Amino acid sequence: MRNPLDLSGGRVLVTGAASGIGRAVAVLLGELAARVACVDRDREGLEATLSALEGDGHALHECDLRDVAAISSWVTKLAQESGPFSGLVHAAGLSSIAPLRMLTPDAYRDVLAVNVEAALALARAFQQRKVCTEQGGSVVFISSVMGLVGSPGAVAYSLTKAALVGMTRSMALELAPRRIRVNCVAPGFVRTPMYDRVSGMRDAEQTARVEAEHPLGIGEPLDVAHATAFLLAPTARWITGAVLTVDGGYTAH
Repeated sequence: MRNPLDLSGGRVLVTGAASGIGRAVAVLLGELAARVACVDRDREGLEATLSALEGDGHALHECDLRDVAAISSWVTKLAQESGPFSGLVHAAGLSSIAPLRMLTPDAYRDVLAVNVEAALALARAFQQRKVCTEQGGSVVFISSVMGLVGSPGAVAYSLTKAALVGMTRSMALELAPRRIRVNCVAPGFVRTPMYDRVSGMRDAEQTARVEAEHPLGIGEPLDVAHATAFLLAPTARWITGAVLTVDGGYTAH
């Protein structure tokens, strides 16, 4: 039987690939026969991800996405060195949990740069004809349910994740003539290193309440990776400008 998620022959750039959702996406794409360019600032984590990938033709690139101005040049260089990309997944992200009264520009500037400005710069680089394949491609932004619903203390984080949703819809229309699809995955709470750090700020009662808000339980990185692979593969050839919510029922309340 033909695998509808077969990505053989494709090359996908994945940011945040050193851990969490980004690593799960990279590993799954390797299993689906894609060649993966893993991007992160954590060299040790990148090497661990690379060692877990099936197949050949994978690569890693260590960088700090807060240096937004440098993104276009290294994306172009990666395409020139190993061939154009058929997919882009921006899974890298920073959290920001703070009350509104504490949200000075210094408190959220890095979060905005990595979550939003880097996403825009990556997409601008990806859509170049020397970077994206002639057949077009697929861009997937990893947003969050916090970009769709509210939560006290998550104003800055929600700002960045909601921005990805708006960018997705406008980019989808602009890039459709190039046969580049742009979609978004909005996960609920997923067991990642970021989730563990934020959970450390909650007491037992708050943690239990968060878990109870997910009828299917807290998610795992692979849950998000599966949705991402679906949007990258031919299975989503007629889907663009969409937000795929993967949240265990969180937003169904």
